[in-house]
Amino acid sequence: MSTIFKKIIDKEIPAKIVYEDEEFLAFEDIAPAAKIHVLVIPRKEIKNLDNATDEDIILLGKLQLTIAKIARLLGVNESGYRVVTNINADAGQTVFHIHYHILAGEKLGVMA
Repeated sequence: MSTIFKKIIDKEIPAKIVYEDEEFLAFEDIAPAAKIHVLVIPRKEIKNLDNATDEDIILLGKLQLTIAKIARLLGVNESGYRVVTNINADAGQTVFHIHYHILAGEKLGVMA
């Protein structure tokens, strides 16, 4: 499974990286849906949450804590932020590498 996110991880294509460590990478979305729109991905290739397995439990827990850490680094933890993941095409997933969107920097509307 080679995706544009894998190419970003491998530094084959550029991205505005806001955070990285040995397990995760976070970068600005190229088509932002809010003033602050950052994507957070694990370096491990997992298609989406529906394809995660029991062996991914620790990684997914760390991912949640990393998202909160990034929100603090972005300075949006006090005002608030939204975290979204899309699973499969009908939900809007276009890159099939699990990723979470951090949306912030403005008052966000109510989700349907």
